[in-house]
Amino acid sequence: MISRVRNKQINTIFLGILVFFALFIIFPGILLFKNAFSAGNSFSFANFSSVFGQGQLAKAFLNSAHVSLISAVITTILAFILAYTENFTNLPEVVKKVLRTLAVFPMLLPTITYGFAIIYSFGRNGLLTNLLGHQIFDFYGFRGLIFGYVIYTLPISFTLINNTMHYMDKRFLVVSRLMGDNCFKSFWTVILQPLWGTIAVSLVQSFFLSFTDFGIPSSIGGRYLVVAELLYNTMLGSIPDFHQGAVIALIMLLPSIISILLLNYLQRFNVRYNKITKIELKKDPVRDTVFLVLSSLILICVISIFLVVLVAPFIAEWPYEKSFTLKHFASVFADKALVRVFINSLWISLLTALFGTGLAYASALVTARSKIHPHGNMVIESIAQVTNTIPGMVLGIAFLLAFKGTSLQNTIWIIIFCNMIHFFATPYLMLKGTLDKMNSGWETTAAILGDNWIKTVVRIITPNALPTLLEVFCYLFINGMVTVSAVVFIAAAKTMVITTKIQELQHFAKFNEIFILSILIMITNLLIKTLKGIYNKHKVADL
Repeated sequence: MISRVRNKQINTIFLGILVFFALFIIFPGILLFKNAFSAGNSFSFANFSSVFGQGQLAKAFLNSAHVSLISAVITTILAFILAYTENFTNLPEVVKKVLRTLAVFPMLLPTITYGFAIIYSFGRNGLLTNLLGHQIFDFYGFRGLIFGYVIYTLPISFTLINNTMHYMDKRFLVVSRLMGDNCFKSFWTVILQPLWGTIAVSLVQSFFLSFTDFGIPSSIGGRYLVVAELLYNTMLGSIPDFHQGAVIALIMLLPSIISILLLNYLQRFNVRYNKITKIELKKDPVRDTVFLVLSSLILICVISIFLVVLVAPFIAEWPYEKSFTLKHFASVFADKALVRVFINSLWISLLTALFGTGLAYASALVTARSKIHPHGNMVIESIAQVTNTIPGMVLGIAFLLAFKGTSLQNTIWIIIFCNMIHFFATPYLMLKGTLDKMNSGWETTAAILGDNWIKTVVRIITPNALPTLLEVFCYLFINGMVTVSAVVFIAAAKTMVITTKIQELQHFAKFNEIFILSILIMITNLLIKTLKGIYNKHKVADL
């Protein structure tokens, strides 16, 4: 009897999950394909012929692939240096903590802000140009995109490589030296070879994120046409064409398909250690100094770009009148439209985090803490893989086509549901990893004592999973605040969020307003991370 009730509860949750994803992935996907392959009321390849006949798509695709590949290689090299400094040097822990914090700092700001920060830093009258006395490079187009993409993908690449390095068994360094290997051979066999899989994943992820990003090209892309910009212009240009936009969106899925295949293939190269022993690294002041200098230069180059975001709004009129002022802030807070945009962003991010955490937790419970049919597990795992690689712009267009004319259109809920789908994969994998590590006998013991599965989840599993749940909540909230590509097509005048408002303000060259809104995003995200950190410290203290 208890088993039947438990199975009914699990199956009900599983059915709800399937219905949600059917409504917000399968249905929009069908509409996207329908618009791409239809001409009038018949099946046709006419839209594809029209798009490829114009010649812009091939050029944009090659440009995107070129700049994304170069950016991915640079990002992975820089992330490796930062991660090596963190894990294989004897620098003081306070230095490493600063390194970790600064390495992921760009994640607190939307990518569209990066471009404007680069403009105000490296323009002819830019902050860094004034400090250095000359303009370093022309930031519009190819070079600017590489710079922006590297800043954007560095935190993700660093996190990937750093996590793998953290779990590498450093005893093999000692073994390698005892066997007579020189430092270069030890570096190759003990560090690089076990990292090949992660390095390849970093390259794939960095390439994919750069290829599909819209924020950076929209601000500093210039005449260097990329796929994301072409897609935006086709869908929301002077003469919108939803059919051609659907075609470009499908072409944009090619990197997604290749990413899924590559990431699955690269899993076989993961190195697992039976036991990880912490050892004291060999003292090497030269090594520590070299990597401290390299890491410092990398982080200074990244963080210095964002100094202008914090400085420019306090200057009366850069670069002509450099006196301190608060009038720009007063102007923003007196503008009801801008205040409403900030409140919209808070509500949407909060609800995205709340419902997104619930969706990811329910999915992880079904796959990790129940004995549902293996095909059920495979369905949810497949959904996680698909959502992890669907570009935000493609998802936004699919939602636009699917829910045009419905009660969801022009509401905050269409943005919330889009965000929940867009960011589902990482929270799901985080929670599944946590639930897999918990005692598998808790449910059995609770059932013997008369508790049903739901009570067991509420009373036992959830309290133990709370730190990860808060981590997921924080992740979803921050991403909800900074996302632009997924919502640029579905945000209406009344539901506009900060990132889409920034995209609008650039046409009026209102950079002070852009930087102030960016500061509000940064402060909000820092506040969320700080509150999570305070909770974690109290939790550890209680233990």
